[in-house]
Amino acid sequence: MPKLLAVLVLLGSLIAQASAQDAQRSECLAMANVPPRAMPVGFRRIAAKADEVAITYAGHSTYYVDTPGGVRIATDYNGAYRTGRLPDVVTMNRAHDTHFTLFPDPKIPHVLHGWGENGQPAHYAERIGDVYIRNVTTDIRRYWGEGSGGEMIKDGNSIFIFEVAGLCIGHLGHLHHKLDDSHFAAIGRLDIVMVPIDGTYTMSLDGVSEITRRLRAAIVLPMHRFATPLDEFMRLIGQQFEIDRRGGERTLKISRDTLPATPTVIILDGV
Repeated sequence: MPKLLAVLVLLGSLIAQASAQDAQRSECLAMANVPPRAMPVGFRRIAAKADEVAITYAGHSTYYVDTPGGVRIATDYNGAYRTGRLPDVVTMNRAHDTHFTLFPDPKIPHVLHGWGENGQPAHYAERIGDVYIRNVTTDIRRYWGEGSGGEMIKDGNSIFIFEVAGLCIGHLGHLHHKLDDSHFAAIGRLDIVMVPIDGTYTMSLDGVSEITRRLRAAIVLPMHRFATPLDEFMRLIGQQFEIDRRGGERTLKISRDTLPATPTVIILDGV
């Protein structure tokens, strides 16, 4: 029994050390309590070299993120929403088959499932090229074909966070419930956040608006909209957010230095 206790203590220590190492590698977690416009010296060096990130709306909840180092990421990838070259990294969430595919193009080198296997949550904390990718898991309702009754699947969704060029970019995925303090602590600082605003299949507009206000990212990129009135979403998130409609533009090019001073909802073409 003492040996077992010693093993458990050692295992707990190793897990804590791994979590601490993840936090050290994440600039966005390190910046979570820093005033919004402050930038650590390390970030200034990266930004000076890295410059702009391009974010393109492809459809539904799929955005493409093109990094200065040439890494291309597609969020909630199901293979249907394509623009430009094949992505190097795809993230997926297991809500409906419009958010994932079990048969992605084999030429995509990095396929990141937002759900885990064998009852374990998905865990990512890795650098791919010039981007550091990590995730925070949330629960989801069972999707059509897996049963009904509102039963929740633990850790079936991931909020993916991409740290690149001095920017902290988050994609909330197919979010089905409110976030608690532990979620916000694990997410850390976000400069740009992609938010589902359908109001039904994911969360109510009230719920997602509350999360958006608390995250207070400089840029909010709506997705998963369907017929949601944008005016209603804007009313709920509050007057502290500006709105910027980009008719005819599907791509946002942004750098750390060009983030808006006032939190802004940017509506790209097609949303």
